Amino acid sequence: MKFSILTFGCKVNSYESEFMKELLISHGYIYNEDEKNSDIVIVNTCSVTNTADNKCKKTIRSIRRDNKNTILVVCGCTAENHREELNDLDIDILIGNKDKSKIVEMIEEYKITNQKYIKFYDGRLKEFEDMNVESFTDLTRAYVKIQDGCNNYCAYCIIPYVRGNIRSKKFDEAVNEIKTLVNKGHKEIVFTGINTGAYGKETGLYDLTDLIREISKIEELDRIRVSSIEITEINDKFIEEMRVNPKLCAHLHVSLQSGSERILQIMNRKYTKAEYLEKINKLKKARPEINLTTDVIVGFPTETEEEFQECIEYCKIVGFSKIHVFPYSKREGTKAASMDGHLPNVIKKERARRLIEIDNDLQLEYNKKYIGKVVSVLIEEIIDGKSIGHTQNFLKVEINKELENNTIVDVIIKEAYIDKVIGKEEC
Repeated sequence: MKFSILTFGCKVNSYESEFMKELLISHGYIYNEDEKNSDIVIVNTCSVTNTADNKCKKTIRSIRRDNKNTILVVCGCTAENHREELNDLDIDILIGNKDKSKIVEMIEEYKITNQKYIKFYDGRLKEFEDMNVESFTDLTRAYVKIQDGCNNYCAYCIIPYVRGNIRSKKFDEAVNEIKTLVNKGHKEIVFTGINTGAYGKETGLYDLTDLIREISKIEELDRIRVSSIEITEINDKFIEEMRVNPKLCAHLHVSLQSGSERILQIMNRKYTKAEYLEKINKLKKARPEINLTTDVIVGFPTETEEEFQECIEYCKIVGFSKIHVFPYSKREGTKAASMDGHLPNVIKKERARRLIEIDNDLQLEYNKKYIGKVVSVLIEEIIDGKSIGHTQNFLKVEINKELENNTIVDVIIKEAYIDKVIGKEEC
């Protein structure tokens, strides 16, 4: 039987989809990119915003409308968050974020019984569901899910409710999975998790830096990348590792969410602007070339124009190279949903537009710093005769020449744009 997987949302979902894909193939199922001609379609959903939820639900309806005979499997955060609503969409197998590792046995059972299967687990206390991916077929870099869950309860966020408590992959199992991926040819490992920096926190036996140090011993591994990390999880031990370890990529995505002190407090973010900036400055001192990206929510309930301006100025002071801008999205079940002072959409959209303009300026300013410099690029794909890849500090580089995929080449940067730089291979 042919199957397709449609993945929405974060890198954790991408990892889990890759695991399900490998598992199904190992049991004789045939992967098919065209969901319209598949016997089984799995939709791995995301509920981080209302827009994400709506995209997932629209996709589910479309699949069922176009193919009544497809075995339709829905899992992930939208399933957790809207299980009653999805229950009415003629889905054959409906689960949340747990039991993705049992995808084969659920499908096999459905093929025998032809009975709708629904399974959810209530409560936050869950064990880490171990998954091991042997090779990412579509990516040069390999993602490794080392952590799940979140205990932060930011006022705007639904994720702690749909992902549960923090929990981590066992240290030795994480190391062994990474060794397997490197042996399959992956030169870059990307740590992923819902709150990646909290790795090992629930046991106190090890932490993220310990894992970085251990896998740095793998000779064939060139790069270790942390996909995202909270400022509260960045400590002096991690910063020192950033300073001394050339394999640890000089790129961090550190969510800010607001540059207003008052808004940070009512968001239940657990740091002040001064604390955030102090750690950012330590990181810059440790790795001057570091590329710092972030998330910012604009139009949070009661945010004033003055507080939005405060946020703009703070982003300039930090000097981010990329700001992912999100107009506030009301999520039922969160603390912010019941707050007074929700702003009209027109104000939220206007503030988003203005911050995106600032973001464009910051991106271009950062990229221009590399004109005339030689950088090392991991080639990830070839498109229309051009090679595209990223540097260690996550500059997107385009080279007007076809180079071998999954190789690291030195190029000199000739041009800089908002979203990329143009490089020429060094002879």
